[in-house]
Amino acid sequence: MDFWKAITVLLRRWYVALPALLLTLTLAYGVYATIPTQYSSTSLLVLTVPTTGSYRPARPTEPNPLVNPMLNFDGGLNMTASVLVQILNGPEVAGQLGVRPDSTTSYKVNNGHPNPELLISAPFVVIEGTSRSPQDAKALVERVAERAKVELKRRQQVLNAPPETYINLTEMVAPTEPQGQRGGKTRTAAAVFALGVMAALGSSFAAESIMDGLRRRRQEGPPDDAGTAAPDKEAVLRP
Repeated sequence: MDFWKAITVLLRRWYVALPALLLTLTLAYGVYATIPTQYSSTSLLVLTVPTTGSYRPARPTEPNPLVNPMLNFDGGLNMTASVLVQILNGPEVAGQLGVRPDSTTSYKVNNGHPNPELLISAPFVVIEGTSRSPQDAKALVERVAERAKVELKRRQQVLNAPPETYINLTEMVAPTEPQGQRGGKTRTAAAVFALGVMAALGSSFAAESIMDGLRRRRQEGPPDDAGTAAPDKEAVLRP
């Protein structure tokens, strides 16, 4: 019943609701058009153990058997990936890569899942760069990937690991072609449209309430002033 009552009010006060809806559509489109499109590019790197193994044999004449790196994942690779993620997401590294806090170009690094609270460990380094320029987004992903390799090698050098046991960081998915991310623009425009619709409904019901008040006042007529009328002059002069 309330739904049909609302529809009746809108139809009766169309001259209020229609301009409000048109204004809402204009504002929603304006918001959508003014928000710049963000472009995103991603790359996937994987940590692998070298084919010679993760340790140097005590007797070089009896080397370790060669193993396919893709079949030789262990927990150490997961830990190394987590360390790399923390390093690359640090503000110092971001600043050295040309990303400022107020910049429209940014990147995120994770180890296979965008939500770090799930504590999912995997030997992956996933890089996602975003920018208003598609070229900048892809170039940023390439810079971060190169920086990841540099940081991995430097950390192993600091720990004096044997060079033949260095972990490899292999690019499994090259930086993808940037894609426009319009989800934020759409959500903002939808929110503006929803607020405008509510404003149109409110203005229609306000107009209905005002018109009802005026109609009741006209039906009641002018106030009765008979009780305050002046006395009859003849009645006053009559003895």
